[in-house]
Amino acid sequence: GLAAAWSDTMNTERPSNVSFFDFIGGVQLLQGENTRTVMPVLLIGVCVSGAVGNLLVLLIFIRDFRNGKGSEVKALLASLASTDLVILLLCAPVRAITYYKQTWTLGSFVCSTTDWFQHSCVVAKTLILAFTTRAKHTLVPSNATGGLHNPTWIHGALAFIWIVSMMFPIPQMLFASMLPYGRDNICVSEMPACASDFMSLFYKIYPTATFVVPVIYTVAYYTKTLHTAVNHAPRPQHQSKVILVLLCLSGALGLMLLPEWGTFTWIRLGYSRPPVGLMMFAQVLLYACSSFSPVILMTMYDDVRQGLISIWFIGTCRSKKRVSRKKCPKTEGNGAEVGANAVTNAISPGNEKTFPDVEHFWTGRRNTHVEEDQDPVPWEREEKML
Repeated sequence: GLAAAWSDTMNTERPSNVSFFDFIGGVQLLQGENTRTVMPVLLIGVCVSGAVGNLLVLLIFIRDFRNGKGSEVKALLASLASTDLVILLLCAPVRAITYYKQTWTLGSFVCSTTDWFQHSCVVAKTLILAFTTRAKHTLVPSNATGGLHNPTWIHGALAFIWIVSMMFPIPQMLFASMLPYGRDNICVSEMPACASDFMSLFYKIYPTATFVVPVIYTVAYYTKTLHTAVNHAPRPQHQSKVILVLLCLSGALGLMLLPEWGTFTWIRLGYSRPPVGLMMFAQVLLYACSSFSPVILMTMYDDVRQGLISIWFIGTCRSKKRVSRKKCPKTEGNGAEVGANAVTNAISPGNEKTFPDVEHFWTGRRNTHVEEDQDPVPWEREEKML
């Protein structure tokens, strides 16, 4: 079926002077309408749902920092949500288009940079979670400008993370190229045979240093810290919940990115090619990981859940206020003023409806000067004179 057709294409098109040959930006030249429809729809669905979730998480964290409720962990988790958002908005659509077209239609620049950029973001995600082990979970006091009390550490850590993340996948950009295929083009990664020895060593170090070691360290650290917090901390409830959230994020990232890293390394070390279905499943899991992270935060992290509830209440109250303003006139002041205004409006000459009893009452109250012979209670006036 698909695997045989794809394998035959790879064998016939692979040059003799390259040590490996792999598609970039999604598997191309697959035959079958099911692949052209199912994969793009699946990727777009994951992309849209994950983008909404990560945007909500970012809004909640921004709101917390503006209200003076930020922390170092929240700063790193906001960076994680931003990275997931970039992956879903910039990387996933490229794969969806490639699976739909089955050839490369996005030009040489995107062909050269798409795999490099995606790997940079994936490595950055892993390292950001590893650096949360050094961050404080408690609130950070805000200064006069509204920022972090000591942001140098966070800024330096994020700068280091992104520099390392963009340097490691540089071979992905160097070995990417567009090849003609009939009237169309395909985007592939091909490594010259002369560089096979060095790159074979590099592709063993690269996944180990950027995925295996950080994930194992992060999961082991939070497992040990959670055990200590539950058994020995005097008031472990809040801290253990945050640790559990970070442990779940690290575990989910390790499990969901393992197929992608496994197939990537397997191909570049020159072993037998993995099944096409496994490669497609690995790519879907990579984007599902970016969509699953905000779900963990919204369901398990108390601050994010409370912020989500607050945003929901704000949105519903504003919509109700708009409806009530259309139905009811705007009133100001206390109840007596409101009643007086209503009566005044009722007896104004411009209004068609008038209330004779109320009009007579207020007219009598205005004419406070009463003649002596018409005074209904003369004894009150006599008592005042005495």
